[in-house]
Amino acid sequence: MKFDVLCPTIQQMNTKRLDLNLLATLEALLEEQNVTRAAERLHLSQPAVSAQLNRLRDMFNDPLLIPAQRGMTPTTMALELLTPLRLALDQVRDTVTTHQHFDPLSANLSVTLACTDYLQTVIGLSLIQTLRQQAPNIRIAIRNLEPSRLETQMVRGEVDLALMTPDEAPPLLRTRHLYDEHYVLVGRKDHPQLTGDMTLEDYTLLEHAVVSLSGGGFFTPVDQALQALGHSRNVVLSVPSFLFIPELVAQSHLVALVPWRLVEKRTDLKIVKAPIVATGFPVGMVWHERNHGHSAHRWIREQIGNVLAD
Repeated sequence: MKFDVLCPTIQQMNTKRLDLNLLATLEALLEEQNVTRAAERLHLSQPAVSAQLNRLRDMFNDPLLIPAQRGMTPTTMALELLTPLRLALDQVRDTVTTHQHFDPLSANLSVTLACTDYLQTVIGLSLIQTLRQQAPNIRIAIRNLEPSRLETQMVRGEVDLALMTPDEAPPLLRTRHLYDEHYVLVGRKDHPQLTGDMTLEDYTLLEHAVVSLSGGGFFTPVDQALQALGHSRNVVLSVPSFLFIPELVAQSHLVALVPWRLVEKRTDLKIVKAPIVATGFPVGMVWHERNHGHSAHRWIREQIGNVLAD
C-alpha cells in the first residue's frame, strides 16, 4: 500500500516508521476524540493507546489531539489526515476481506441496516429467516433511516447498508435498484362501499386516513391531484406512520392508500385499485464504497436482493 496518499506530510516522513496498527489507532482517536473510547473500540488498554498517541505525535511532529473540556480536539493537521487516512485503511481492509473465502455458515459479524418502518415490516421476517438458516452467526441491527445523516453514518461505520429511494441517496454512495412500489386502496374485509369499480365521486365520499411522515398533515399529493380535477376527499385522520394503518382500517369504516407490499399478505383486508393514481416510488439498496468489495457484505446484499427484488 502507498501511504503517501494520506497527505503531503507523509511524503516527507520516513515511511519505514509507519505501522498499520498505529494508523488504525490514529483513525480511532480522530473519530472518537477520546482516549478511553478509542481504547474500548480497539480492545486495548488506555495506557497502550496513550503510548501509541505519543508515538504518532512524534512521527507527525504535531500534537494531533489537544486536551479539551470534553475529550480532545484535533489539530488542523489531524483534520487534514482523517479523510485520506480512512480511505487508505479502508483499501487495506477491502483488500484483505475481498480475498478471503466467505462461508455464510461460519461467518461471524454484525451488520447495521437502516430503513423506514415500512421497509422494516416488508423485509424483516423474510430476511431474518434467510439469515438464521444460511448464516446463523451473522447479526443484523435494524435502525430507523435518517437520510440527512446517512452519508456521515456510513463514513463512520455506524450504518453498513440502507434501504430507501435511490434518488434520495447522497451522490457519493453506491446504489442498486430493487423494485418499484405502488399504492393500493385498503379497508376492512366487509366494507360495503369499497369496490373495484367505484367512481372518483364514490372514492371522495369515503372516510380516509392519510399518512403524514412529518406529522399532523391532512393534505397530500393525492389531495393535490384531486383538487386539480375539481374534487376533494373526506380525510378524517392523519397518522405519522404506515404501520398503524392496516390494523386501523381492518377494525373501522376508514380506508387508506398504502404501499402494496405492506398489505399483500393480509387476509383481513379488502384491497382494491383506487380510481385515482397515487404516484409510487422506487426502493433500492445504498452502501458506502468501504463495504463494496467486502465478501460478507456482498453476500448480504445479494440475500436482500433475493428477498425484495421483483
